[in-house]
Order: sequence, then C-alpha cells, then structure tokens
Amino acid sequence: MRLKVRRSETSGKVNAPPSKSYTHRALICAAMAQGSSVISKPLVSDDTTATATLCRMLGADVNWDKHVEITGRGYLDTPGDVMYCRGSGTTLRLMTAVAANAPGISVLTGNESLRARPVGILLKALKDLGVRCYSTGMNGLPPVVVFGGGIRGGQVTMKGDVSSQYVTALLLSCPRATGETVIELSTELESRPYVDITLEVLDNFGIEIEVSESYGRFSIPPEQVFSPGDYTVPGDFSSAAFLLALGALTGDVRVSGLDFYSKQGDKMIIDIIKKMGAVVRFHGDTIEVKKRELHGLTMDMSQIPDLAPVCAVLATQARGTSRLVNAERLRIKESDRLSAITSELRKMGADIREDENSLCIRGPTELKGANIYPHDDHRIAMACTVAAMVAEGDTVIEDAECMNKSYPDFIRDMEKIGAEVKCLSP
Repeated sequence: MRLKVRRSETSGKVNAPPSKSYTHRALICAAMAQGSSVISKPLVSDDTTATATLCRMLGADVNWDKHVEITGRGYLDTPGDVMYCRGSGTTLRLMTAVAANAPGISVLTGNESLRARPVGILLKALKDLGVRCYSTGMNGLPPVVVFGGGIRGGQVTMKGDVSSQYVTALLLSCPRATGETVIELSTELESRPYVDITLEVLDNFGIEIEVSESYGRFSIPPEQVFSPGDYTVPGDFSSAAFLLALGALTGDVRVSGLDFYSKQGDKMIIDIIKKMGAVVRFHGDTIEVKKRELHGLTMDMSQIPDLAPVCAVLATQARGTSRLVNAERLRIKESDRLSAITSELRKMGADIREDENSLCIRGPTELKGANIYPHDDHRIAMACTVAAMVAEGDTVIEDAECMNKSYPDFIRDMEKIGAEVKCLSP
C-alpha cells in the first residue's frame, strides 16, 4: 500500500490504541494458565495476532472477538507445524523460551526482516538452564529449533544492554522450571520499563519473582502455576507518541485512554514534548498537546528506544541542535533505525547526522515532500508520516502496510484529527 500525505493542520480527539507490549504478555500468561481468562481491549495487530496463533499451536483455546477469551490447560502441546512469527521479534523471542516447556520439537521462524534479528544470547541462556536449542541461521539468527521437555533451572548470566526481551522471555518461561532460576545481568538493564511491564502482568497471573533493587538479579521460584484471570490492556504510549507529536507540530491534538501511572517507559514522550516547548495539558485520562515553537534537546534513548524515530522528527522542527544519544540498540530493531530515519529524513531536507550510537539534528528545517521507503519498519513509516504533515508538497510512503505491525488504525486516527492522507493503488 502507498500512502500520500499532504501538509495539514490537526485538531481533534482520538483514543490511544491498546498496548502491544501488554497484549503479548497477557496472551502468553493466559495460555499457560489452567482455566479461562478474558483479556479486554487487546491490540489487534500483525504482531499480537502472531503471538495468539502460536499460543493456539501450543494447545490453548483462543477466541478473539471484541475481547480475547483464552482457555489454557495448565500444560503445553507439541506444535504440529512450524511456528511462524511473521515479523514480530517479540513473538519470536518470548515464544522461543516458552516453547521449551512444551514436549517435542518446536521450530520458530519469520519473514526476511525477522530472520535478521539475533537470538543468540537468549539461546545461550536457555542452554545454561538445561534446554537443547540452536539457531539454523548464521551468527545466531533464526530459524530456531527448540527441543522441549521443560526447563531445568539454575543460574544464568546474560547481558542486560542488548535486548530486554531476552530477560522477559526467561521471566515468562522459567516459573515452570523444575528448579529455581536465578538470572544475573552482567551489564545494566536497558529498556527496564519493558521488564516492569512483564513483572506486572506476571503478578496479575499469580507468578512470584524476586527482583534486586538494582534490577541486576532475578530469582524465580520453580514449578509455579499460572492462575487464570481477567486482564484489561492499557493504552499504548509508544503509538500515542505519534499523535502527541502531531499536536506539538501541527495544531491541537487530544489523546484519551492513557494511564499516566503506567509502567510504560514511553510515557516519557510527554516530558520530552514539554521540555521542547509544546503546550501540554491534562484532562482526566486525556492529554492535550498544542503547537508552539520548539527548541532543541538532548534525549537519552537507552530506556525508550521506540521513541527515537518520532523524536528525530520533532527535532527537525526545533530551534537549535538536538541529540539522541545511547541509541545503539536501534540498529537491531525491525530495521537499522538510526540509518533508516537518517536516510529518509534527509530525503525530506533534514539536517541530520548519524554516528555509531546517536543522531545529531539541527533545526528548524523546512521539510519538503519526498518518496519514503520505510525499510519495512512500522515506526519509521509512522514517523515519516508525521514529518510529511509539516513538509511542503506531497509525500508518498511506500509499503505503508507495515504500520499494521503495531497500529492498524493509524491512518484512520490521522484522518479523524484532520490529516490529509490518501491510500494510493499499488
């Protein structure tokens, strides 16, 4: 799908989409419980649908309508086919560890983009805990083969600054281990808020995990039982960030359905927009952002990597120099996001420089319309759509369907607040 975007002023109110991170974790916990759980307000997207499909393959009964009703049996089945994770790195990493608790052999793979995302650190950790597993791709890349039968437990040491999803994968799978599991991190945990989300959802399903104050050590008691229960997915700050950025750049946007006490790290977008100078007001569960002159800012991306693309767009319209630092992990997302956002914003005339682990952006810059290739990355596509809203002339976003990975209603919500967007024939 090709999307044509034209400079527009925005005004109006939309509901934040449900959280992708919470939906993944709630689906998995409910699938491992014995009994029925109802997940309300789940995100229906390419990624979460992939996780739901794999839960079915492992034996859970999953009925998805307005809500998701999942009936688990307290144990997992051997999957009857290859477990295809589409383009979801979260699905691949989390379900690789979960599949270790199923009998028989599980094979997990995905599309071309996913097969370029590393899992070697996770596989080594699982091996240290008694699981036979290996990757068939080069240098620890998928496809992945897991010989199930359970997790022995024990102590494992792993890096905390590569992907918090490796820690989350073990936290979700090791409560079923036959022995206690201790996870020691050899480096500081980055993207810690995503681990907080995992711990919150696990607690909801009756799982106990002891965490050190520094988040450098996790102790997981063995042979725990996941309890079925009802769970409501909160609104997603990661996706809402694009809407809030539009308010700061193009008018007056209100986004409802957000929990400002949420453990989501990407709620930092509110502080970033405020510090850059936009008008920010709160009305209950609704946040309003209005356009005002922005100024440059140095932003640490170590805990909020998913905000980097939209923050780069904000920086192009801010007076002075902005820096996005500690962003090296962006190179192993759906795309090399540092390189991708640099190349696409340069097409639009942005003054942006890419270093090994940071971006330097000088503004404000008068952007111009361009033909954008989002590198099969939903956040690059949405960030460039936001940029197109302040650009002179038409912008065409190629392969815009990649937005369905996390925010299938993005275009519809843009139209609600006045964006001039049009889907073109292929």
